[in-house]
Amino acid sequence: MARKNKNNDKLLTVQRRLVAHNSPKSPSAEQYRTIRTNIQFSTLEEDIQTIVMTSAGPDEGKSTTSANLAIVYAQQGKKVLLVDSDLRKPTVHYSFRLENYVGFTNVLTKQETLLNAVKKTDVPDLFVLTSGPIPPNPSELLASGYMNEVLEQMKAEFDFIIFDTPPTLAVTDSQILSNKADGTILVVSSGKTNMDAAKKAKGLLSNSKGRLLGVILNNRKMDKDSQYYYYYGTN
Repeated sequence: MARKNKNNDKLLTVQRRLVAHNSPKSPSAEQYRTIRTNIQFSTLEEDIQTIVMTSAGPDEGKSTTSANLAIVYAQQGKKVLLVDSDLRKPTVHYSFRLENYVGFTNVLTKQETLLNAVKKTDVPDLFVLTSGPIPPNPSELLASGYMNEVLEQMKAEFDFIIFDTPPTLAVTDSQILSNKADGTILVVSSGKTNMDAAKKAKGLLSNSKGRLLGVILNNRKMDKDSQYYYYYGTN
């Protein structure tokens, strides 16, 4: 019985994470739609098709934000690909309850094609590329010339692509992808993210010549009924 309750608790946690899908009329889901709108209007010169999501440190809500942002883009009728590019501690497959035997690393090592590795989700128009097996050389794979070819394939097949990357201060992966994407968003957690760490992460992303679109403030307590709101602001 205890094990069954534990599994039920885990399922409820996953459902809360995907609030944009499971509770689309909630205030939190509306905030994700506001983020989507602000991203779309962040530049009038060109369309944003590829986004890198990162944070300064771990457990700041980056992956939850990535998943819900992908959902609200798909709800808009776009064909969306969420890529788990955290090739060290992947989590996207847990959120969407997908297998992770084949994924991004298999594509980057030419063991599988992109379209064969991509998985459907319960959300219409939303597809996920899980991380696949954890490689010994994540940064080298992401910086490879073949990664550029894979990115072009993604852009040809999908309307919008989100890369869920590791924390910026931990490894260079987010900086590598930031340089390749149309824009990067930094997620910070209210009451948890150290200001100096956030500034350092911003500096590293700027040094990589990535385009920092803005910052999302996560986990800001508003009242007893709405504890999690998300905001988007340009830097």
